[in-house]
Amino acid sequence: MKDPEDFSRRPGVAFVAGGTGAVGAAVVRALAARGSAVVLTYRSRREAAEALAGEVREAVRGKGVVGVLPLDLTDESATAHAVASAAQAHGGIHTLVYAAGPHVPMRHLSRVSPGEYRAQLEGDAVAFFNLVHPALGPLRASRGSVVAVTTVATRRFPVRDGLSSGAKGAVEAVARALAAEEGRYGVRVNCVAPGMLADGIAARLIGSGELDDAALAVTRRNIPLRRFGAAADIAEAVSFLASDRAGFITGQALGVDGGYSV
Repeated sequence: MKDPEDFSRRPGVAFVAGGTGAVGAAVVRALAARGSAVVLTYRSRREAAEALAGEVREAVRGKGVVGVLPLDLTDESATAHAVASAAQAHGGIHTLVYAAGPHVPMRHLSRVSPGEYRAQLEGDAVAFFNLVHPALGPLRASRGSVVAVTTVATRRFPVRDGLSSGAKGAVEAVARALAAEEGRYGVRVNCVAPGMLADGIAARLIGSGELDDAALAVTRRNIPLRRFGAAADIAEAVSFLASDRAGFITGQALGVDGGYSV
């Protein structure tokens, strides 16, 4: 079935921060397939970013990926400059997607130092605010939307996931506040909260041995659908929330988790 062209008539671009991770890359593909021009950022994986851009340009007739930017979201000035430059170069920003965030090891909070926790907040919650704050002007002009990728752990806490859920909980709280404040300008702000995925961070945890076979079996039993999701599932939800089909939805966090949070 042909993808709906949700964004083909939208001026400007979708700005996807964290475009080389499994979820970010899936979001780039999905938005481009639905007619959006996309600017993607990466922190260190230049080859992966360029390869993704080439893949999408090859696959999509039309706008596709129009920009690839190296960006450390913890750098406030650099992030503001990147957002402003993208808006100026491409005629605005209609969608801002936060799909970034550092890899988070699974550890009991008793074994996480305050310094490590502070660094996680800087690398995730502060990074999100660094990104969204300079984008508010362009988003007001386009009556656009923000979608932040968070985690289902803010609803149903898995042991040893506090380092991630604490920072992502802050992202969700700020997203709700922005939804309340920016709605008057036509700006919508939502979150997508992934459950266990077979790719992305979960794949790294499996590969590192932090989640062994026994832990994976328990996790599957806790999911009503009895399986893990995929990055493409998250991208579908992000694309929907960014589209006009979700035009009356704001301030929400959509769990895409196979029912884990029920």
